[in-house]
Amino acid sequence: MRALLLLIFCPLILRGQPTIETRPTRLFAELGGFYSTSGHTPFWLRANQFGIVPGKAPYATMRVGIRQDYRYYPVSDSAPSRRADLFGWGYGVEAVGNVGPAGQTQVILPEIYVRAKFSIFEVMGGRRREIAGLVDSTLSSGSYSWSGNSLPVPKIQISLPDYTPIGFTKGILSFRGNFAHGWFEGDRFVRNSYLHQKSLYGRLGKPNWPIKLYGGFNHQVMWGGRTDQLTEGLAKNGRLPSRLQDFAYVVVGNSLGRILNVDTTRYSTFDRENRVGNHLGTLDLGMEISTKKFSILLYRQSLYEDGSLFYFTNFDSGLQGLNYQKMKPALEDGLNGIRYRNLNPARTGFRITGAALEFLFTKSQGGGTFNGAVRGRDNYFNHAQFRDGWSYLGRGIGTPFITPLTEVRQGLSSYGYFANNRVRVYHAGIQGAFAKNCVFRAKFSYSENYGTYDQPFPKMMPQFSSMVSFEIPVEPSGYLITVSAAADQGDLLPRSQAVFAGVRKTWDFYKYRVRQ
Repeated sequence: MRALLLLIFCPLILRGQPTIETRPTRLFAELGGFYSTSGHTPFWLRANQFGIVPGKAPYATMRVGIRQDYRYYPVSDSAPSRRADLFGWGYGVEAVGNVGPAGQTQVILPEIYVRAKFSIFEVMGGRRREIAGLVDSTLSSGSYSWSGNSLPVPKIQISLPDYTPIGFTKGILSFRGNFAHGWFEGDRFVRNSYLHQKSLYGRLGKPNWPIKLYGGFNHQVMWGGRTDQLTEGLAKNGRLPSRLQDFAYVVVGNSLGRILNVDTTRYSTFDRENRVGNHLGTLDLGMEISTKKFSILLYRQSLYEDGSLFYFTNFDSGLQGLNYQKMKPALEDGLNGIRYRNLNPARTGFRITGAALEFLFTKSQGGGTFNGAVRGRDNYFNHAQFRDGWSYLGRGIGTPFITPLTEVRQGLSSYGYFANNRVRVYHAGIQGAFAKNCVFRAKFSYSENYGTYDQPFPKMMPQFSSMVSFEIPVEPSGYLITVSAAADQGDLLPRSQAVFAGVRKTWDFYKYRVRQ
């Protein structure tokens, strides 16, 4: 009798419950170790690793994490025709522990966040791995302004995470972007400063079109905070502007030099002659060519900082148009790349699945002169007020090829936080597979390094950095073995060779999906 009642009433009970789609909860644990011949971790074992790999070796590392992809719920139980994926939530936590040879320990959280999605929008709070800009996310030398080289900056963010079509264009034009407010660490040169970040990117063409065009920008600003180490000409009463009105100046990137009656009791001479905060970012263009067998993406990131890109046009009273001599130095600097992806179905045996070639150039910086008429000498990633520059917890936030003083060879330079920001870089990355689901990845970079305008190196410093990595799954146990080898050769970084070996175990937990 009890079994009969269950058979009758269970379908009715289930029908009255809301639709819940539960994606897997993924848990992982990894144990590994680094060994170096010189005590230094080579460039491509630590760069663009979100700050989790120390610069010194040997050491052991343990990493654990959990991630819940979106769980979706209907907006209303009374509207069964409404999509069930309009609202969802998710989270992620990752912890990394490093132990050095003398017992030095380090525990960091590269990810700890919660996020919620309503319709096409996402709200996120915390620290999450991200990059900004049109670039290959796996094989690139690193996006210029936000590459994943440092620990993620904690922030709150609202975003349009996926390219979303504009209705009246029938899907031909779509956009994605973000708007965020974050917090830098409290114990830096300027304490308790803020991050402002936004981006907007558009795509012309439907996802299945053979040719699609991309364009957009990202804007990064370090602003606000306190310090007792700057003169009154750089910080009024030890404070940098941080009121709501100042936030408006930061968002629009407005120069105080264009505003009348600026309050001289709050704004220093430096603020009144420039913008509030340290501004930088890129203007990006891209084109993707796709077939059923492959995809090719061409991309260009044009750099801006301190106004050199903004001022490259000159419309004079005679309407002579663009002044090429003024435009040329600003257009020289940038990241240029081409990415190839193999779209053929996966098969066994050796195969190339992706490749990227890039050229990064930052030598011009608008030229070596800065005054009211010539906006050059940009001094990328360094700043007169924020003396530890475009960094977070000791690591550069942007491209790792703009090098902090702490990473170059001793005695090479002693200027600024970033001792080397005039570079020419040639970079190649390739990835593929072999046997059954085994993956390999390799990166090779040659750079020519010139220091800074204020303190150039005595000569050009060549540098070659390389890395080869293999990932071997042990099926069906869920274990993944990783072996990597890397080397640095040249005059900029300490010469070193190192290997990494690690094993990772991943668990996926599923829950029932209940339907109305």
